[in-house]
Amino acid sequence: MKNPRKKSAQQELPEQDAMGSEDDFAPGGSARSTQADGVPPSEESASADASGEQSVDSDTEATPDLSSEQEKYLRLAAEYDNYRKRSARERSEAGARAQADLVRQMVEGLDDLARFAHVDPSTTDAETIVQGVDMVEKKIMKALSSAGLRVINPVGETFDPALHEAVATEPTSAQEDDHVVARVYQPGYVFNTQLIRPARVVVKQWNG
Repeated sequence: MKNPRKKSAQQELPEQDAMGSEDDFAPGGSARSTQADGVPPSEESASADASGEQSVDSDTEATPDLSSEQEKYLRLAAEYDNYRKRSARERSEAGARAQADLVRQMVEGLDDLARFAHVDPSTTDAETIVQGVDMVEKKIMKALSSAGLRVINPVGETFDPALHEAVATEPTSAQEDDHVVARVYQPGYVFNTQLIRPARVVVKQWNG
């Protein structure tokens, strides 16, 4: 007689194909754990490739920016150099025009001076020559004064070392005349604000 318990126990054993292989139940199974994370190996590789492409694109974009800045710097340097040369040329041309204007104002005085330099002394008296030279001097000084020239003739003024040059001294009995200009050997000249030549003078000196 057969044992019915042994038969029922055999029927209760699960089939291996239905439950899965041994690797599925093994701890740390690689295939199952990768699929469980939801990131297949092919997708991870694609993500790494995309990151590399973005890095290359960033380097490519940075290079044109650097080139653009270099071109901008070179352009500004060239513009500044042109401005410097243009300014120097304009200053030179302005100085030449000012000199030409000054010479133009003196031409008439030079013409008068040439006339008196070529007169016949046998037919011209001394008084006429003196009057002519005086007229030429006034005409030239008028032209120079209009251009900015000022004559320094400091007789009776206090000695100023910035404008006067003492070539000699002479004693004085009055204390209030100490360091006062007594005579002028040569007048001085100032053109606008620039000293052309100091006045050479004799200064009074009180010895007490």
